[in-house]
Amino acid sequence: MISSKDAIQLEDQYGAHNYHPLPVVLEKGKGVFVWDPEGNKYFDFLSAYSAVNQGHCHPKITKALVDQAHTLTLTSRAFYNNVLGEYEKYMSEYFGFDKVLPMNTGAEGVETAIKVCRKWAYEKKGIKENEAQIIVCEDNFHGRTTTVISFSNDPDAKKNFGPYTPGFIKIPYNDLKALEEALKEPNVAGFLVEPIQGEAGVVVPDENFISESARLCKEANALFIADEIQTGIARTGGLLAVCGDCSCSGHCERQNSYTKPNILILGKALSGGAYPVSAILADDNVMDVIKPGQHGSTYGGNPLGCKVAMTALEVVDDENLAQNARTLGNLFRSEMKKLVDSSDLFVKVRGKGLLNAVIINDNPESDTAWRFCLALKENGLLAKPTHGNIIRFAPPLVMTESQLMDCVEIIRKTLENFSK
Repeated sequence: MISSKDAIQLEDQYGAHNYHPLPVVLEKGKGVFVWDPEGNKYFDFLSAYSAVNQGHCHPKITKALVDQAHTLTLTSRAFYNNVLGEYEKYMSEYFGFDKVLPMNTGAEGVETAIKVCRKWAYEKKGIKENEAQIIVCEDNFHGRTTTVISFSNDPDAKKNFGPYTPGFIKIPYNDLKALEEALKEPNVAGFLVEPIQGEAGVVVPDENFISESARLCKEANALFIADEIQTGIARTGGLLAVCGDCSCSGHCERQNSYTKPNILILGKALSGGAYPVSAILADDNVMDVIKPGQHGSTYGGNPLGCKVAMTALEVVDDENLAQNARTLGNLFRSEMKKLVDSSDLFVKVRGKGLLNAVIINDNPESDTAWRFCLALKENGLLAKPTHGNIIRFAPPLVMTESQLMDCVEIIRKTLENFSK
């Protein structure tokens, strides 16, 4: 058995240094728990950036993976396979769209949405070719491809990776007036936005921001594109963050709080963390701009990923994960608010469902949040800072109330004994 020390040394010696992980090595996972090679047990409060909403190694998802792996894993799209059509029908009906375009990773999903939006602009809206503009928000995180970093304002993600891809207009997040003005710019094709900015520190916009953004886009004949890679699949207490408090499947049009995007981007928990699966969904008037040979992926729509994704969504329904995220999220923020009120270290708690963050009373350049996460690790809970002085708390949605309160107690005790 490899030790934690040896595993870290091997990564450091032979792997590119493009991540700065918390110094913990994970060997096994089940539900809300993970273990290191030495047998130490931890609560996972990051969920692989919300990819394992259904919990680690969910038995139903794992069984679907293994069963399909014994039958057929990959055909490429050179041929039909007997699972893809079933998956596309399932996804389209589940989320209430005409069509789905399957890919693998979240970044591929975003790139796909950008391409479809531009093609729609030229062929349906009449914008002159190569002149389409897509509005994005400051402090966004949509991935790390060359196109996506071109409209990032994170220097670590962007610096020295140019030249950059043109065609984007940046506005402040949660600023309807800025969006309204940007939509008046020439050649605007769409607005790409996270309903909640996760990587920026779980920034929750005003209650009407998403619905009003969609309305403004419709008036301007621009596509409203929702990146729900991290916020989707029950994480925020609804099936999607754009669903508000609705947790239904495929009937969201009946909910007053639902804002249907023109393009919906999904990934991460679409597979329960068992296999890379992403997709964009849209109605025919948008999706039919894509013709054979114009976009694709060798692995996109493979039978293994399709089976896993359908099963992962079944688990969301069967185990009422959206409702659980909503209930436990309210409880968690209530408990964290008590710590904010009684401590000088915690300044604020914010979030929705089980996507939450605590802001640390220090500047973003400090290592206080990092050291606090190290202290949490020593007490049996794994979380990670983002943007320097913010700690994101996002456990698997299969967590019970009793387990959540155990975690609250770990955070409370860590706070009591922590020296800034």
